[in-house]
Parts: sequence; structure tokens; C-alpha cells
Amino acid sequence: MGTPTFASTALTMLAESEFGGGIVGVVTTPDAPKDRGHKLTPSPVKTEAERLGLPIYQPETLKGGAFEKEINELMPDVIIVAAYGKILPKYILDAPKKYGCINIHGSLLPKYRGAAPIQRAIMEGEKDIGVTIMQMDEGLDTGDMIMSRALTFTDEPFGTIYDALARLGGEMMIETLRALENGTAKRTKQDGSLATYASKIEKSDCIIDFSRPAKNTVDQIRALYPSPCATATLNGKTVKLAKATASGGDTDGENGETVSLSAKGDGYIDIKTGDGVLRVTRLVPEGKKEMSAGDFVRGRGCAVGDRFEQANK
Repeated sequence: MGTPTFASTALTMLAESEFGGGIVGVVTTPDAPKDRGHKLTPSPVKTEAERLGLPIYQPETLKGGAFEKEINELMPDVIIVAAYGKILPKYILDAPKKYGCINIHGSLLPKYRGAAPIQRAIMEGEKDIGVTIMQMDEGLDTGDMIMSRALTFTDEPFGTIYDALARLGGEMMIETLRALENGTAKRTKQDGSLATYASKIEKSDCIIDFSRPAKNTVDQIRALYPSPCATATLNGKTVKLAKATASGGDTDGENGETVSLSAKGDGYIDIKTGDGVLRVTRLVPEGKKEMSAGDFVRGRGCAVGDRFEQANK
């Protein structure tokens, strides 16, 4: 059961493993409107399940009825869940009589329970970001942990970290299935007192506040790239910041003010913040494709003294 690429990666790895022949069904969310044309588009999990020739289920609701009958008829030994996008009712948790429901969660539980664990961890400046394989219960990411593993990141953006953790999650899932089968899987209760919550990304999370330290803004930009991106306004137009670094030191001027820039090569734009300077090296001007800061400056998109401001909420 899953929806985005994080889950389709696990599905691909499962299908290529010794357990591939045992997949009795793939559950994903209904096709959803996408982009300006609002064309109904299948989830990455559905696309991969079609490629693999697997039975696909796309229930509009999980509130019992037809889907409860379907999932019980499949008689699964285990249900693997990865970013499905909906809370699972008890009848699904109880459907696999042998091993229950196993979740691939993109954080080192009990930290960052919830919808956007990877992005929230990056925003908080975490370097060690990982995956936990968890036995699901009726709580929100509260079940016993079977396996937890971290990778160390420094300045990578969300897209790169997401792909790395998706592959890690797939590897750990297969290890977990082997452990369940041979009876060596160990479960550890979570310490609820250490739990934090990772709420889904809202539009307000994308708005840059230049009164904050430059380092915090760099982590915000990393966490939101390649989509939906951290945003500001410049000369009345929205601009998305795609890549930046931070440097310390006091600088004259107002927060958000362009204090220096370069049009040479890839170039840069230095912006004063509440603590230090934010050096922007790649950005997406309104109505245009992503470009280097050098191209933006050469196109007269910015000059020293111009002020980046908070975008509208």
C-alpha cells in the first residue's frame, strides 16, 4: 500500500527480491488531477504496478464496505505500507493474520511522526536522517520499531535525500521480511516522551523570513527543493530560491537586502538576513525556468540594494 515514488521504489525492489512472486495486490490512491490541464494522473505506485502486471486496487474510501471484502479475500500474510496517504482502519491492520502491517517510515522514530518527516528533519538542520521499519498499530506512527537506520547528509536537497532514503527503505523492508520469515525480527517500543510531529508542508512553510538566520533559510530551501520551493518576492514578482549557502558576519542594510552580487559565470546574489548572509546561486524567476544567479543578474533581474521580501501567505 503506497502512493508516491518513495513507495514505488520499495515496490520495485520487492518485486525483484525473492518475495516478488508473493505479491497478491497493490493498493494506491485514486488517479488525481495534475498540472494546469487537471488531467487524471496515476500515482507512481500504480504506474509501477501496471509495469509489473500486478493486481491494482484504488478504493475511494477505506471505510469498510467493498474494499474490506476485497482485502480479506486476498488473505495476505503481511501488508507493507509506505506513504499511502491515509490512516488505515482496524480491519486493514487486522487483515494480515501472520505478520500484520509493516510501515516504511522516513524518519528515525519516535522523532518526526506524521506526513512530512524528511522535509521537517531537513528544516530542523538534522544531519542524520533515516528510515524506521515499524509494526503498525492504530496510532499515528506509534507502533513498535523493528529496524532503524540512518544516512548522513550535509548540504543535499530534499529530492536527493528522498531518493536515497527510498532505496534504504526498500533494502530494510526486504531484510525485515526475511527476519519475519525466520523468526529473528525484534520489536522495540517507542519512547513517546521523545516523539515529535512532522505535519504536512503548507504554503506558509515556503515563505522565506529574512529576519531568521541564513543557516535556517538554507535548510528551508534544501527541504523544499525541487518542489514546492522556498519563495520570496523581488520587485513585485515571486521568485523561488533553489540553492543557497550561508556565511556569518554582520552586514549593513536591511534584512532581505541585496548586499553584493556577481554576474560572472554561475554568479551569486548575497542577501542580508537576521544573522549572516544568504548567498543564492540558483533560483526560479516568476514565469521562467530555473537558472543560475549569474544568468539572473546578467538579465538585470537584480541589483545591489534591491530587497527580497516575504511572499504573500
